[in-house]
Amino acid sequence: MLALTMIPWLPKLHPPPCKMGQHECKKPNNSQMGFLVMGLGCLSIGSAGIRPCSIPFGVDQFDSTTDEGRKGIASFFNWYYTSFTLVLIIAVTVVVYIQDSVSWVLGFGIPTILIFLSIILFFIGTKVYVYVKPQGSIFSSFIQVFVASYKKRKLMLPDERESNGVFYDPLLPEGSIVKKLPLTHKYRWLNKAAIVMEDEVNTDGTCSNKWRLCSIQQIEELKCILKIFPIWSAGIICFTAIGQQGTFTISQALKMDRHLGPNFQIPPGSLSVISMITVGIWLPVYDRFIMPSVTKITRIEGGITLLQRIGIGMVFSILSMVVAGITEKARRNSAITHNSPDGIAPVTVMWLAPQLVLMGFAEAFNILGQIEFYNKEFPENMSSVANSLFSCTVAGASYISSLLVNLLHNTTGGHGHPDWLTNDINEGRVDNYYYLIAGLGVLNLFYFLYVARRYQYKTRIVVDDGIKGYADVHELHDMKY
Repeated sequence: MLALTMIPWLPKLHPPPCKMGQHECKKPNNSQMGFLVMGLGCLSIGSAGIRPCSIPFGVDQFDSTTDEGRKGIASFFNWYYTSFTLVLIIAVTVVVYIQDSVSWVLGFGIPTILIFLSIILFFIGTKVYVYVKPQGSIFSSFIQVFVASYKKRKLMLPDERESNGVFYDPLLPEGSIVKKLPLTHKYRWLNKAAIVMEDEVNTDGTCSNKWRLCSIQQIEELKCILKIFPIWSAGIICFTAIGQQGTFTISQALKMDRHLGPNFQIPPGSLSVISMITVGIWLPVYDRFIMPSVTKITRIEGGITLLQRIGIGMVFSILSMVVAGITEKARRNSAITHNSPDGIAPVTVMWLAPQLVLMGFAEAFNILGQIEFYNKEFPENMSSVANSLFSCTVAGASYISSLLVNLLHNTTGGHGHPDWLTNDINEGRVDNYYYLIAGLGVLNLFYFLYVARRYQYKTRIVVDDGIKGYADVHELHDMKY
């Protein structure tokens, strides 16, 4: 953030401003571009450390074995998401307005100062934090499972009725936060890594060679990753649609009437607050009124399953892209018809509200569904990995979006016509781009339905006459959810 603040502050770090009537502005040189990439790279590395670990570290401050601790964890989640949403609303309204109307230096300087203060606050609290010591690398454990199963690939798996004592299944260490996972038959070839051979178990119950014998717990933790990967990949296309709020939606807003009253103009970057307000209104209504009623019908805690919630979010993202395409076509036609010198269509920017409201519902269902799904379906000792998976979804969506943009630049247009995503949005066809994302979303939805129907939850909570109970994957094998 310090680097990003210095770029608009120091003239040597940015190209000179464009003059009125100048058709081609001077581009940044290699040094200026390199400094910008360095700043964004540091920002990415910092986010990669903070985002996956902040929630698990906060949960570590509570004792989950007590009622008070569990209530504290629930309260922490509520306050975390509430404060996160409030901060985002401030970021896309107040900070964006300062950047757009006052000063880019001040607009970047304010969050830079706040981050500096947060570092001081973080170190002030180091003496009172609860630290959960790391217990080895889970990734080395995964490699051991692959190696052991390969070495024992020629062994025959025993019949289910004769499997007692065949597999290595030691007790978990005393005081472990991890719940014991039962042996499942998905990816059965990995189960060979737990078959006990001669001289592979010591007299104290430990294995003599971790690269030849792995426990059932190790195998099932690896299966959690393998099972979740198809679900995770389906979320990338959905987030590609959600990510358009910060790109072409802003381009649309720049070519629309943004006046709110005679003197105030809505900053284009602040329009995404509509989605956030939708999330802020919908979640309490869903939590207090809709979810209890649906729970009585489905007998499932939360009313619907997490995969159903993710799927509903995908449907809303598709609808949002369809509405965005229709709106953009109407906006473009209005701009061309009136042929104003600045290319601004004489329509209010609030035409974009319906697509942003639909995208807010997509976020409320899909994003929160994904985060909760990863946290519940991953083993407890992999909570930071679970939270980082969502950040990988965002990163994957950014790469897909960039790939689509580059392909459309190179394949559309020609014969004297600009491509769909040319710099002048009135000459392009951004509406076709939105329809393309909607079409990819439909294909992705079918893929998601295919993998979701074959997914087995690690545990489920079934509500029966107000009593909550856990069921393992075997009990729920025939249950459709």
